[in-house]
Amino acid sequence: MNPKAKGSRNERRSMEIFEKAGYRCTKSGGSLGPWDIIGVGSNDFILCQSKTRDWPGTIEMAELKEFVCPPNTKKLIHRWKDYQRLPDVKEI
Repeated sequence: MNPKAKGSRNERRSMEIFEKAGYRCTKSGGSLGPWDIIGVGSNDFILCQSKTRDWPGTIEMAELKEFVCPPNTKKLIHRWKDYQRLPDVKEI
């Protein structure tokens, strides 16, 4: 399977989870920013990095932790393993 297609599919799966929880989501195209998905709720925000198979590396994790955002923002990492119905979730 094409790794880029697999990653995009998992990003869409993460977006679907957030949208069912009541968030309006947008996906960052081409992995140009530190976050893949930005979700806006009625009174909070979600920033999500979606990964396939592995957690982010040390440098990327440090960048995500240091990212400055409002206090009502959750910073999440979704890790999708093969054949998994729901992601492993880590909050930063």
